[in-house]
Amino acid sequence: MLLKIYPDNLAPRSMQIIYECLMDGGVIIYPTDTVYSFGGNSMSMKALDKIASLKGIKKEKANFSLIFNDLTQLSNYTRPFDKHTFKILKKNLPGPFTFILEANNQIPKLFQNKKKSIGIRIPDHPVPIEIVRMLGHPMFSASIHADDTVIEYETDPEILHDDWGGFVDLVIDAGYSGNIASTVVDCSSGELEILREGKGELSY
Repeated sequence: MLLKIYPDNLAPRSMQIIYECLMDGGVIIYPTDTVYSFGGNSMSMKALDKIASLKGIKKEKANFSLIFNDLTQLSNYTRPFDKHTFKILKKNLPGPFTFILEANNQIPKLFQNKKKSIGIRIPDHPVPIEIVRMLGHPMFSASIHADDTVIEYETDPEILHDDWGGFVDLVIDAGYSGNIASTVVDCSSGELEILREGKGELSY
């Protein structure tokens, strides 16, 4: 199913369709402030298994991120971090960043693996922010690489629907996306290290 969404005017009925799909363990393709991604309810092992299958990896080795709508729930999934790290998070989120933080014992249960760190995102995009707000907890997320030698990420949701519509439960069409992924910043050791230069330019 291809569902048209207007980011500046989110229709309640459309958002309800997305919510019900995720609550049923469905996997969606959704927009972010960087690239389109697979998304699933983080309370659903069915969704985790399906995203891992779509990515062609074992869930035990999956490195999926969690999407939040704000910073308030981070402490449920991460170990305490220092004031400097919090300041960096607050200054750059919402935004096109994936911050890697030290995970607490909730993460291995959630991902069914031995993860000791977790990538967290708060995209500067109304669709994922509203989805997570409705769910009341984070969403599993994994970016979708294009089957193309020219571009790394597919920007057209209609092409994504053509390619993946038969494998996912819902594709959200919120218009064209960018094709540059998030900047990945590792904060898990207490020191900041940029692992991947992406769309975001970190503010200190």
